[in-house]
Amino acid sequence: MEGTVKFFNLKKGYGFISGSDGQDYFVHFTQLPKDAKLKTNDKVAFDIKETERGKQAQNVQILN
Repeated sequence: MEGTVKFFNLKKGYGFISGSDGQDYFVHFTQLPKDAKLKTNDKVAFDIKETERGKQAQNVQILN
């Protein structure tokens, strides 16, 4: 799926992505490529994983 970063807190290492389906997905820095840093409005592609805490973005790739 593709989406746009709503926000990402570099100090805390997490944020949210707004998916192309209109849903929000939690993203943790461990799901980013090594040394990648997300910024608000970055376009990304990601996989979705259903967890106990809700849907999370996995295998995130920055598109722009």
